[in-house]
Amino acid sequence: MTSGDPAGPPAAATVTVLIATPLEAGQADRIAAADSRVSVIYEPDLLPVPRYQADHAGRPRDLSRAALARWSDLRARADVSFDFDWQDPGQMAANCPRLRWVQGTSAGLGGFLERTGLARTKLVITTAAGVHGVPLAEFAMLGLLYFVKDVPRLRRSQQGRRWEPHHTRQLAGTSALLVGLGGIGREVARLLAAAGVEVVGAGRPGRCYDVPGVTRYVADTELDAALPGADALVLACPLTERTRHLIGARQLGLLPEGAVLVNVSRGPVIDEPALAAALRSGHLGGACLDVFETEPLPDGSPLWALDNVLVSPHSASTVAAENRLITDLFIDNLRRWLTGAPLRNVYDRAAGY
Repeated sequence: MTSGDPAGPPAAATVTVLIATPLEAGQADRIAAADSRVSVIYEPDLLPVPRYQADHAGRPRDLSRAALARWSDLRARADVSFDFDWQDPGQMAANCPRLRWVQGTSAGLGGFLERTGLARTKLVITTAAGVHGVPLAEFAMLGLLYFVKDVPRLRRSQQGRRWEPHHTRQLAGTSALLVGLGGIGREVARLLAAAGVEVVGAGRPGRCYDVPGVTRYVADTELDAALPGADALVLACPLTERTRHLIGARQLGLLPEGAVLVNVSRGPVIDEPALAAALRSGHLGGACLDVFETEPLPDGSPLWALDNVLVSPHSASTVAAENRLITDLFIDNLRRWLTGAPLRNVYDRAAGY
């Protein structure tokens, strides 16, 4: 998605970029080298400590009063911010008086922007849409193969040291209903089609789509008619008011017995108690889940204990190359900003993504 009015700076202006998220060595230097008009502020000792590579939340530091004052001064100087203020994102419009644009590090920012109130500010916000498509598509493929090849049975047999020949299914020749045809959905369609899966794409009503690998399209308001023919349901759509609990007990019941569900969108797209019930009853063959209604997934959730569920801690998109890829996107957008060209992935407040 682009914006026709990026509201960039005058041609001769210097732009101060605050890097508000930990990056690996060299990424900040790449941003500074993007254009002679760019001045980069990057003080990682003031940022949360990453728990793993490409961790954009991190563990909070115990900063002194002087260090906190330093951070307050730095953010007040920023024209552009690479990620949101870790200390008080909802007050960025007030705490960063020069700020005009924030580049996010996630594709799905709608819920966060609504919770913090940033969706109601005049800040230009761009997402990281497209960066996470390949790893999430690989995760979706993993989820389907995990159940089609009955990995839970293999694990049980191995743990019991039982040699039990059996048959499984093949993925090729099955059908998948793919809800969401953006950057993630396009990568999912590409991989599944290459594996011989017939992919039916579900998108917004009235829109025309041309997604390689998709054999036909339905509106996401017509899911009930498409679900009975789907061996798998893959959710890759953004969370908006129209997609919240898009998949409930009725939709799950319309899937064929033994169907597999993969969710790489957002947890609230599914009615989670209805999902747990469909899995416990055996109507659903399995669910591969990277996202949940409440995160971290509560200890008391029945999803933890079900053998036909694969739980991922919202980490399927996090790969070692993530920060490099987001930096590539940011540099491209920064150059666009400096020249007054349309930005990529501008958050659409009306659509919610």
